[in-house]
Amino acid sequence: MSGSTPFKMRLVHLDLKGAPPKVSYLSEIFPLFRALGANGLLIEYEDMFPYEGPLRLLRAKYAYSPSEIKEILHLAGLNELEVIPLVQTFGHMEFVLKHAAFAHLREVGPFPCTLNPHEAESLALVGAMIDQVLELHPGAKRLHVGCDEVYYLGEGEASRRWLQQEQNNTGKLCLSHMWAVASHVRARRPGVTPLVWDDMLRDLPEDQLAVSGVPQLVEPVLWDYTADLDVHGKVLLMQKYQRCSFLRLWAASAFKGATGPSQALPPVEHHLRNHAQWLQVAGSGPTDSLQGIILTGWQRYDHFSVLCELLPAGVPSLAACLQLLLWGGFDEDVKAKMENLLGISSLEITDPVRQGASSFPGRHILALVTQVSLHLRSSVDMLLEGNRYVTGWFSPYHRQRKLIHPVMVQHIQPAALSLLAQWSTLVQELEAALQLAFYPDAVEEWLEENVHPSLQRLQALLQDLSEAAAFQPPPTGPGGDAAQDP
Repeated sequence: MSGSTPFKMRLVHLDLKGAPPKVSYLSEIFPLFRALGANGLLIEYEDMFPYEGPLRLLRAKYAYSPSEIKEILHLAGLNELEVIPLVQTFGHMEFVLKHAAFAHLREVGPFPCTLNPHEAESLALVGAMIDQVLELHPGAKRLHVGCDEVYYLGEGEASRRWLQQEQNNTGKLCLSHMWAVASHVRARRPGVTPLVWDDMLRDLPEDQLAVSGVPQLVEPVLWDYTADLDVHGKVLLMQKYQRCSFLRLWAASAFKGATGPSQALPPVEHHLRNHAQWLQVAGSGPTDSLQGIILTGWQRYDHFSVLCELLPAGVPSLAACLQLLLWGGFDEDVKAKMENLLGISSLEITDPVRQGASSFPGRHILALVTQVSLHLRSSVDMLLEGNRYVTGWFSPYHRQRKLIHPVMVQHIQPAALSLLAQWSTLVQELEAALQLAFYPDAVEEWLEENVHPSLQRLQALLQDLSEAAAFQPPPTGPGGDAAQDP
Protein backbone atom coordinates (compact mmCIF):
# COMPACT_ATOMS: atom_id res chain seq x y z
CA MET A 1 0.00 0.00 0.00
CA SER A 2 1.23 3.47 -0.83
CA GLY A 3 1.04 6.50 1.43
CA SER A 4 -0.69 8.54 -1.26
CA THR A 5 -4.25 9.68 -0.64
CA PRO A 6 -6.73 11.40 -2.99
CA PHE A 7 -7.94 13.57 -0.09
CA LYS A 8 -5.60 16.54 0.27
CA MET A 9 -7.56 17.80 3.28
CA ARG A 10 -8.60 15.46 6.08
CA LEU A 11 -10.64 17.29 8.68
CA VAL A 12 -11.82 15.95 12.03
CA HIS A 13 -15.28 17.21 12.96
CA LEU A 14 -15.81 18.36 16.53
CA ASP A 15 -19.53 18.46 17.28
CA LEU A 16 -19.79 20.67 20.37
CA LYS A 17 -23.57 20.55 20.81
CA GLY A 18 -23.02 17.71 23.26
CA ALA A 19 -20.18 16.84 25.67
CA PRO A 20 -17.83 19.57 24.43
CA PRO A 21 -14.28 18.77 25.56
CA LYS A 22 -12.39 21.05 27.88
CA VAL A 23 -9.61 23.01 26.18
CA SER A 24 -7.11 21.08 28.30
CA TYR A 25 -8.26 17.84 26.66
CA LEU A 26 -8.11 19.38 23.18
CA SER A 27 -4.50 20.38 23.91
CA GLU A 28 -3.74 16.68 24.44
CA ILE A 29 -5.73 15.28 21.53
CA PHE A 30 -4.77 17.72 18.74
CA PRO A 31 -1.19 16.36 18.45
CA LEU A 32 -2.67 12.87 18.08
CA PHE A 33 -5.05 14.04 15.33
CA ARG A 34 -2.05 15.38 13.45
CA ALA A 35 0.03 12.26 14.02
CA LEU A 36 -2.83 10.11 12.71
CA GLY A 37 -3.01 12.07 9.45
CA ALA A 38 -5.52 14.88 10.00
CA ASN A 39 -4.62 18.35 8.78
CA GLY A 40 -7.78 20.25 9.66
CA LEU A 41 -10.72 20.62 12.03
CA LEU A 42 -14.37 21.38 11.37
CA ILE A 43 -15.56 22.91 14.63
CA GLU A 44 -19.34 22.99 15.03
CA TYR A 45 -19.65 25.36 17.97
CA GLU A 46 -23.43 25.55 18.31
CA ASP A 47 -24.11 26.94 21.81
CA MET A 48 -20.46 26.67 22.92
CA PHE A 49 -19.51 29.84 21.05
CA PRO A 50 -19.22 33.01 23.22
CA TYR A 51 -21.86 35.07 21.44
CA GLU A 52 -22.17 38.67 22.62
CA GLY A 53 -24.87 41.32 22.75
CA PRO A 54 -28.43 40.20 21.91
CA LEU A 55 -27.01 36.77 20.97
CA ARG A 56 -25.50 36.20 24.41
CA LEU A 57 -28.52 34.11 25.46
CA LEU A 58 -27.41 31.44 22.94
CA ARG A 59 -24.44 30.54 25.12
CA ALA A 60 -24.47 27.24 26.97
CA LYS A 61 -23.63 27.30 30.67
CA TYR A 62 -20.03 26.26 30.03
CA ALA A 63 -19.55 28.00 26.67
CA TYR A 64 -15.96 28.69 25.71
CA SER A 65 -14.73 32.20 26.44
CA PRO A 66 -13.17 34.34 23.67
CA SER A 67 -9.75 33.62 25.16
CA GLU A 68 -10.46 29.88 25.05
CA ILE A 69 -11.44 30.16 21.37
CA LYS A 70 -8.11 31.87 20.73
CA GLU A 71 -6.34 29.14 22.66
CA ILE A 72 -8.08 26.44 20.59
CA LEU A 73 -6.99 28.19 17.39
CA HIS A 74 -3.45 28.53 18.76
CA LEU A 75 -3.32 24.82 19.63
CA ALA A 76 -4.66 23.94 16.18
CA GLY A 77 -1.99 26.10 14.56
CA LEU A 78 0.77 24.46 16.58
CA ASN A 79 -0.39 21.12 15.19
CA GLU A 80 -0.84 22.38 11.61
CA LEU A 81 -4.60 21.86 11.72
CA GLU A 82 -6.64 24.31 9.62
CA VAL A 83 -9.78 25.32 11.48
CA ILE A 84 -13.08 25.65 9.61
CA PRO A 85 -15.82 26.95 11.92
CA LEU A 86 -19.39 25.77 11.33
CA VAL A 87 -22.44 27.95 11.94
CA GLN A 88 -25.90 26.56 11.28
CA THR A 89 -27.92 29.13 9.32
CA PHE A 90 -31.10 27.38 8.11
CA GLY A 91 -31.89 23.94 9.54
CA HIS A 92 -30.75 22.56 12.91
CA MET A 93 -31.39 25.96 14.45
CA GLU A 94 -32.87 24.55 17.67
CA PHE A 95 -30.20 26.12 19.87
CA VAL A 96 -31.34 29.55 18.61
CA LEU A 97 -35.05 29.15 17.90
CA LYS A 98 -35.81 27.41 21.21
CA HIS A 99 -35.44 30.82 22.87
CA ALA A 100 -38.57 32.96 23.20
CA ALA A 101 -36.66 35.95 21.83
CA PHE A 102 -36.24 34.22 18.46
CA ALA A 103 -39.26 31.88 18.36
CA HIS A 104 -41.10 34.22 15.98
CA LEU A 105 -38.47 33.40 13.34
CA ARG A 106 -39.40 29.72 13.11
CA GLU A 107 -40.57 28.42 9.75
CA VAL A 108 -43.30 26.41 11.53
CA GLY A 109 -44.45 27.82 14.86
CA PRO A 110 -44.26 24.74 17.10
CA PHE A 111 -40.92 23.48 15.74
CA PRO A 112 -37.60 25.22 16.53
CA CYS A 113 -35.54 23.40 13.92
CA THR A 114 -35.89 25.57 10.79
CA LEU A 115 -35.50 29.29 10.22
CA ASN A 116 -38.17 31.25 8.34
CA PRO A 117 -36.33 32.44 5.20
CA HIS A 118 -38.87 35.14 4.37
CA GLU A 119 -38.17 37.39 7.33
CA ALA A 120 -35.48 40.04 6.94
CA GLU A 121 -34.79 39.55 10.63
CA SER A 122 -33.85 35.92 9.94
CA LEU A 123 -30.99 36.89 7.64
CA ALA A 124 -29.95 39.62 10.08
CA LEU A 125 -29.84 37.01 12.85
CA VAL A 126 -27.63 34.51 11.03
CA GLY A 127 -25.57 37.37 9.64
CA ALA A 128 -24.83 38.56 13.16
CA MET A 129 -23.88 35.01 14.21
CA ILE A 130 -21.56 34.67 11.21
CA ASP A 131 -19.95 38.05 11.90
CA GLN A 132 -19.15 37.18 15.50
CA VAL A 133 -17.71 33.78 14.56
CA LEU A 134 -15.56 35.28 11.79
CA GLU A 135 -14.34 38.00 14.13
CA LEU A 136 -12.86 35.37 16.45
CA HIS A 137 -11.46 33.42 13.47
CA PRO A 138 -9.43 36.11 11.69
CA GLY A 139 -7.35 33.57 9.79
CA ALA A 140 -10.24 31.43 8.52
CA LYS A 141 -10.15 30.54 4.83
CA ARG A 142 -13.48 28.72 4.88
CA LEU A 143 -16.73 28.87 6.85
CA HIS A 144 -19.27 26.04 6.90
CA VAL A 145 -22.81 27.47 6.99
CA GLY A 146 -24.65 24.17 7.48
CA CYS A 147 -27.96 24.23 5.55
CA ASP A 148 -28.63 20.51 5.96
CA GLU A 149 -31.91 18.80 6.85
CA VAL A 150 -34.05 21.92 6.53
CA TYR A 151 -37.16 20.13 7.76
CA TYR A 152 -40.65 21.58 7.17
CA LEU A 153 -39.36 24.14 4.66
CA GLY A 154 -42.35 25.46 2.75
CA GLU A 155 -44.86 24.58 5.46
CA GLY A 156 -44.90 27.95 7.25
CA GLU A 157 -47.64 30.47 6.51
CA ALA A 158 -45.33 32.89 4.70
CA SER A 159 -43.91 30.04 2.63
CA ARG A 160 -47.37 28.75 1.71
CA ARG A 161 -48.33 32.17 0.38
CA TRP A 162 -45.04 32.50 -1.50
CA LEU A 163 -45.38 29.02 -3.03
CA GLN A 164 -48.78 29.93 -4.48
CA GLN A 165 -47.05 32.31 -6.86
CA GLU A 166 -46.18 30.95 -10.29
CA GLN A 167 -42.70 29.45 -10.74
CA ASN A 168 -42.03 29.36 -7.00
CA ASN A 169 -41.07 26.07 -5.35
CA THR A 170 -39.24 24.86 -2.24
CA GLY A 171 -36.02 24.33 -4.22
CA LYS A 172 -35.99 27.97 -5.25
CA LEU A 173 -36.78 28.99 -1.67
CA CYS A 174 -33.89 26.93 -0.32
CA LEU A 175 -31.41 28.21 -2.91
CA SER A 176 -32.40 31.84 -2.36
CA HIS A 177 -31.63 31.59 1.36
CA MET A 178 -28.33 29.78 0.70
CA TRP A 179 -27.43 32.51 -1.80
CA ALA A 180 -28.24 35.24 0.70
CA VAL A 181 -26.22 33.64 3.49
CA ALA A 182 -23.24 32.89 1.24
CA SER A 183 -23.36 36.41 -0.20
CA HIS A 184 -23.20 37.81 3.32
CA VAL A 185 -20.10 35.74 4.05
CA ARG A 186 -18.41 36.82 0.81
CA ALA A 187 -19.28 40.48 1.40
CA ARG A 188 -18.07 40.44 4.99
CA ARG A 189 -14.89 38.46 4.28
CA PRO A 190 -14.16 38.15 0.53
CA GLY A 191 -11.36 35.66 1.14
CA VAL A 192 -13.58 33.18 2.99
CA THR A 193 -15.29 30.39 1.03
CA PRO A 194 -18.64 29.13 2.38
CA LEU A 195 -19.23 25.36 2.56
CA VAL A 196 -22.69 23.77 2.73
CA TRP A 197 -23.94 20.25 3.38
CA ASP A 198 -25.32 18.95 0.08
CA ASP A 199 -28.50 17.06 0.99
CA MET A 200 -30.86 19.95 0.14
CA LEU A 201 -29.20 20.24 -3.30
CA ARG A 202 -29.08 16.58 -4.38
CA ASP A 203 -32.51 16.27 -5.92
CA LEU A 204 -32.83 19.74 -7.41
CA PRO A 205 -32.93 19.98 -11.23
CA GLU A 206 -29.64 20.91 -12.85
CA ASP A 207 -31.02 23.98 -14.58
CA GLN A 208 -32.38 25.33 -11.30
CA LEU A 209 -29.02 24.85 -9.58
CA ALA A 210 -27.08 26.35 -12.48
CA VAL A 211 -29.03 29.63 -12.66
CA SER A 212 -29.35 30.14 -8.88
CA GLY A 213 -25.98 31.82 -8.43
CA VAL A 214 -25.21 29.42 -5.57
CA PRO A 215 -22.54 27.36 -7.43
CA GLN A 216 -20.38 30.48 -7.77
CA LEU A 217 -20.55 31.12 -4.02
CA VAL A 218 -20.34 27.81 -2.13
CA GLU A 219 -18.60 24.46 -2.13
CA PRO A 220 -20.94 21.51 -1.40
CA VAL A 221 -20.01 18.80 1.08
CA LEU A 222 -21.40 15.44 -0.09
CA TRP A 223 -22.16 13.44 3.04
CA ASP A 224 -22.91 9.76 3.42
CA TYR A 225 -22.16 7.76 6.56
CA THR A 226 -23.38 4.33 5.45
CA ALA A 227 -21.19 1.25 5.16
CA ASP A 228 -22.74 0.32 1.80
CA LEU A 229 -22.42 3.76 0.23
CA ASP A 230 -23.46 3.79 -3.46
CA VAL A 231 -20.15 4.59 -5.17
CA HIS A 232 -21.59 4.93 -8.67
CA GLY A 233 -24.43 7.13 -7.42
CA LYS A 234 -21.95 9.44 -5.69
CA VAL A 235 -19.83 9.73 -8.84
CA LEU A 236 -22.93 10.66 -10.85
CA LEU A 237 -23.84 13.26 -8.21
CA MET A 238 -20.35 14.77 -8.40
CA GLN A 239 -20.64 14.97 -12.17
CA LYS A 240 -24.04 16.64 -11.84
CA TYR A 241 -22.64 19.26 -9.47
CA GLN A 242 -19.76 19.97 -11.82
CA ARG A 243 -22.13 20.46 -14.74
CA CYS A 244 -23.93 23.03 -12.57
CA SER A 245 -20.61 24.91 -12.08
CA PHE A 246 -19.76 23.70 -8.59
CA LEU A 247 -16.06 23.44 -9.33
CA ARG A 248 -14.83 22.27 -5.91
CA LEU A 249 -16.51 19.56 -3.85
CA TRP A 250 -15.94 17.93 -0.47
CA ALA A 251 -16.77 14.52 0.97
CA ALA A 252 -18.01 13.76 4.48
CA SER A 253 -17.75 10.38 6.18
CA ALA A 254 -18.28 9.45 9.83
CA PHE A 255 -16.06 7.92 12.50
CA LYS A 256 -18.75 8.03 15.20
CA GLY A 257 -22.24 9.33 15.91
CA ALA A 258 -23.89 7.89 12.84
CA THR A 259 -25.18 4.43 13.80
CA GLY A 260 -27.69 5.20 16.57
CA PRO A 261 -28.67 8.20 18.69
CA SER A 262 -27.74 6.49 21.97
CA GLN A 263 -24.72 4.52 20.72
CA ALA A 264 -21.93 4.40 23.33
CA LEU A 265 -19.18 2.65 21.35
CA PRO A 266 -18.65 3.09 17.60
CA PRO A 267 -18.82 -0.03 15.40
CA VAL A 268 -15.36 0.36 13.89
CA GLU A 269 -15.94 -2.06 11.00
CA HIS A 270 -18.95 -0.04 9.83
CA HIS A 271 -16.92 3.16 9.78
CA LEU A 272 -13.96 1.53 8.05
CA ARG A 273 -16.25 0.29 5.27
CA ASN A 274 -17.73 3.77 4.94
CA HIS A 275 -14.26 5.25 4.40
CA ALA A 276 -13.22 2.48 2.01
CA GLN A 277 -16.27 3.33 -0.10
CA TRP A 278 -15.34 7.01 -0.10
CA LEU A 279 -11.87 6.08 -1.33
CA GLN A 280 -13.55 4.31 -4.24
CA VAL A 281 -15.62 7.42 -4.96
CA ALA A 282 -12.49 9.58 -4.97
CA GLY A 283 -10.77 7.16 -7.31
CA SER A 284 -13.72 6.98 -9.72
CA GLY A 285 -15.01 10.54 -9.74
CA PRO A 286 -13.90 13.61 -11.69
CA THR A 287 -10.15 14.17 -11.24
CA ASP A 288 -9.12 16.59 -8.48
CA SER A 289 -12.70 17.72 -7.83
CA LEU A 290 -12.74 16.58 -4.20
CA GLN A 291 -10.86 19.09 -2.07
CA GLY A 292 -10.88 16.89 0.98
CA ILE A 293 -12.94 14.80 3.37
CA ILE A 294 -14.56 15.70 6.67
CA LEU A 295 -14.59 12.81 9.14
CA THR A 296 -17.72 13.68 11.10
CA GLY A 297 -18.02 12.71 14.75
CA TRP A 298 -21.55 13.57 15.76
CA GLN A 299 -22.20 13.99 19.48
CA ARG A 300 -25.98 14.36 19.25
CA TYR A 301 -28.37 13.73 16.37
CA ASP A 302 -29.88 17.13 17.15
CA HIS A 303 -29.91 19.67 19.95
CA PHE A 304 -32.56 17.79 21.94
CA SER A 305 -31.39 14.19 21.51
CA VAL A 306 -29.28 12.13 23.92
CA LEU A 307 -25.50 11.91 23.77
CA CYS A 308 -23.98 9.33 21.45
CA GLU A 309 -20.34 8.17 21.52
CA LEU A 310 -18.04 10.44 23.50
CA LEU A 311 -14.93 11.69 21.70
CA PRO A 312 -12.46 9.47 23.65
CA ALA A 313 -14.61 6.45 22.81
CA GLY A 314 -14.33 7.35 19.13
CA VAL A 315 -10.55 7.79 18.98
CA PRO A 316 -9.69 4.23 17.83
CA SER A 317 -12.34 4.45 15.10
CA LEU A 318 -11.03 7.86 14.03
CA ALA A 319 -7.48 6.55 14.02
CA ALA A 320 -8.38 3.52 11.91
CA CYS A 321 -10.35 5.64 9.42
CA LEU A 322 -7.62 8.27 9.04
CA GLN A 323 -4.98 5.61 8.53
CA LEU A 324 -7.16 3.84 5.95
CA LEU A 325 -7.48 7.12 4.04
CA LEU A 326 -3.73 7.73 4.20
CA TRP A 327 -2.62 4.27 3.13
CA GLY A 328 -5.46 3.29 0.81
CA GLY A 329 -6.60 0.33 2.90
CA PHE A 330 -6.49 -1.23 6.34
CA ASP A 331 -4.32 -4.35 6.24
CA GLU A 332 -2.37 -5.78 9.18
CA ASP A 333 0.58 -3.42 8.62
CA VAL A 334 -1.65 -0.33 8.68
CA LYS A 335 -3.48 -1.68 11.72
CA ALA A 336 -0.15 -2.18 13.49
CA LYS A 337 0.91 1.39 12.65
CA MET A 338 -2.34 2.70 14.10
CA GLU A 339 -2.09 0.64 17.28
CA ASN A 340 1.48 1.86 17.74
CA LEU A 341 0.38 5.51 17.35
CA LEU A 342 -2.38 4.99 19.92
CA GLY A 343 -0.19 3.02 22.31
CA ILE A 344 -2.64 0.12 22.45
CA SER A 345 -2.16 -3.58 21.81
CA SER A 346 -5.45 -4.11 20.02
CA LEU A 347 -8.16 -2.13 18.26
CA GLU A 348 -10.69 -3.96 20.42
CA ILE A 349 -10.47 -2.48 23.92
CA THR A 350 -12.42 -4.53 26.42
CA ASP A 351 -10.39 -4.31 29.62
CA PRO A 352 -10.21 -1.28 31.91
CA VAL A 353 -6.42 -1.15 31.86
CA ARG A 354 -4.85 1.98 33.34
CA GLN A 355 -3.52 4.19 30.59
CA GLY A 356 0.25 4.24 30.40
CA ALA A 357 2.51 7.02 29.26
CA SER A 358 2.22 5.89 25.66
CA SER A 359 -1.56 5.51 25.60
CA PHE A 360 -3.74 8.06 23.84
CA PRO A 361 -5.49 10.86 25.77
CA GLY A 362 -8.83 9.56 27.03
CA ARG A 363 -7.85 5.88 26.81
CA HIS A 364 -8.91 5.33 30.41
CA ILE A 365 -12.33 6.85 29.68
CA LEU A 366 -12.75 4.51 26.72
CA ALA A 367 -11.81 1.45 28.75
CA LEU A 368 -14.25 2.28 31.54
CA VAL A 369 -17.05 3.30 29.14
CA THR A 370 -16.52 -0.04 27.40
CA GLN A 371 -16.94 -1.91 30.67
CA VAL A 372 -20.12 -0.03 31.49
CA SER A 373 -21.58 -0.39 28.00
CA LEU A 374 -20.85 -4.07 27.60
CA HIS A 375 -21.41 -5.37 31.12
CA LEU A 376 -23.29 -3.09 33.55
CA ARG A 377 -26.86 -3.59 32.38
CA SER A 378 -26.32 -7.25 31.52
CA SER A 379 -24.84 -8.02 34.95
CA VAL A 380 -27.80 -6.39 36.71
CA ASP A 381 -30.21 -8.17 34.38
CA MET A 382 -28.49 -11.46 35.21
CA LEU A 383 -29.04 -10.92 38.92
CA LEU A 384 -32.61 -9.66 38.69
CA GLU A 385 -33.86 -11.93 35.94
CA GLY A 386 -31.43 -14.86 35.89
CA ASN A 387 -30.77 -15.55 39.55
CA ARG A 388 -33.06 -18.40 40.65
CA TYR A 389 -33.34 -17.10 44.20
CA VAL A 390 -34.47 -13.66 43.03
CA THR A 391 -36.89 -14.92 40.39
CA GLY A 392 -38.16 -17.79 42.57
CA TRP A 393 -38.39 -16.21 46.02
CA PHE A 394 -38.27 -12.43 45.56
CA SER A 395 -40.37 -11.67 42.51
CA PRO A 396 -42.14 -8.32 41.95
CA TYR A 397 -45.14 -9.86 43.74
CA HIS A 398 -43.01 -10.61 46.80
CA ARG A 399 -41.26 -7.24 46.69
CA GLN A 400 -44.50 -5.29 46.58
CA ARG A 401 -45.87 -7.18 49.57
CA LYS A 402 -42.57 -7.35 51.46
CA LEU A 403 -42.63 -11.15 51.51
CA ILE A 404 -39.44 -13.19 51.79
CA HIS A 405 -38.30 -16.44 53.28
CA PRO A 406 -35.63 -15.33 55.78
CA VAL A 407 -33.06 -17.78 54.44
CA MET A 408 -33.34 -16.23 50.98
CA VAL A 409 -31.97 -12.94 52.27
CA GLN A 410 -28.68 -14.78 52.77
CA HIS A 411 -28.77 -16.07 49.19
CA ILE A 412 -29.61 -12.75 47.54
CA GLN A 413 -28.18 -9.90 49.61
CA PRO A 414 -24.44 -10.75 49.42
CA ALA A 415 -24.54 -11.10 45.64
CA ALA A 416 -26.41 -7.81 45.22
CA LEU A 417 -24.12 -5.95 47.62
CA SER A 418 -21.03 -7.31 45.90
CA LEU A 419 -22.29 -6.31 42.45
CA LEU A 420 -23.25 -2.83 43.65
CA ALA A 421 -19.85 -2.31 45.30
CA GLN A 422 -18.03 -3.51 42.18
CA TRP A 423 -19.87 -1.12 39.88
CA SER A 424 -19.86 1.79 42.33
CA THR A 425 -16.05 1.66 42.48
CA LEU A 426 -15.72 1.57 38.71
CA VAL A 427 -18.25 4.37 38.23
CA GLN A 428 -16.43 6.61 40.72
CA GLU A 429 -13.27 6.04 38.69
CA LEU A 430 -15.12 6.80 35.45
CA GLU A 431 -16.68 9.96 36.88
CA ALA A 432 -13.25 11.23 37.92
CA ALA A 433 -11.82 10.48 34.47
CA LEU A 434 -14.76 12.17 32.70
CA GLN A 435 -14.38 15.29 34.84
CA LEU A 436 -10.84 15.76 33.51
CA ALA A 437 -12.05 15.93 29.91
CA PHE A 438 -15.62 17.28 30.11
CA TYR A 439 -17.74 19.87 31.89
CA PRO A 440 -20.02 18.89 34.80
CA ASP A 441 -23.26 18.93 32.81
CA ALA A 442 -21.92 16.42 30.27
CA VAL A 443 -20.59 14.13 33.02
CA GLU A 444 -23.93 14.26 34.81
CA GLU A 445 -25.88 13.57 31.63
CA TRP A 446 -23.76 10.62 30.54
CA LEU A 447 -23.90 8.97 33.95
CA GLU A 448 -27.65 9.55 34.31
CA GLU A 449 -28.33 8.04 30.89
CA ASN A 450 -25.89 5.13 30.97
CA VAL A 451 -25.15 4.24 34.59
CA HIS A 452 -27.75 5.39 37.10
CA PRO A 453 -30.74 3.37 35.80
CA SER A 454 -28.90 0.07 36.36
CA LEU A 455 -27.47 1.08 39.74
CA GLN A 456 -30.90 2.29 40.86
CA ARG A 457 -32.38 -1.10 40.01
CA LEU A 458 -29.74 -2.73 42.23
CA GLN A 459 -30.30 -0.24 45.03
CA ALA A 460 -34.07 -0.75 44.83
CA LEU A 461 -33.62 -4.52 45.12
CA LEU A 462 -31.49 -4.11 48.23
CA GLN A 463 -33.94 -1.62 49.74
CA ASP A 464 -36.89 -3.95 49.14
CA LEU A 465 -34.87 -6.85 50.53
CA SER A 466 -34.07 -4.92 53.69
CA GLU A 467 -37.69 -3.87 54.18
CA ALA A 468 -39.01 -7.38 53.55
CA ALA A 469 -36.55 -8.88 56.00
CA ALA A 470 -37.67 -6.39 58.65
CA PHE A 471 -41.37 -6.88 57.90
CA GLN A 472 -42.20 -10.43 58.99
CA PRO A 473 -45.96 -11.20 59.25
CA PRO A 474 -47.15 -13.14 62.29
CA PRO A 475 -46.94 -16.95 61.91
CA THR A 476 -50.10 -18.76 60.79
CA GLY A 477 -51.74 -21.75 62.41
CA PRO A 478 -52.46 -25.15 60.80
CA GLY A 479 -55.72 -23.93 59.29
CA GLY A 480 -54.11 -21.00 57.59
CA ASP A 481 -55.42 -18.38 60.05
CA ALA A 482 -53.04 -16.35 62.16
CA ALA A 483 -52.03 -18.31 65.22
CA GLN A 484 -53.75 -17.05 68.39
CA ASP A 485 -52.29 -16.71 71.86
CA PRO A 486 -54.03 -18.98 74.37
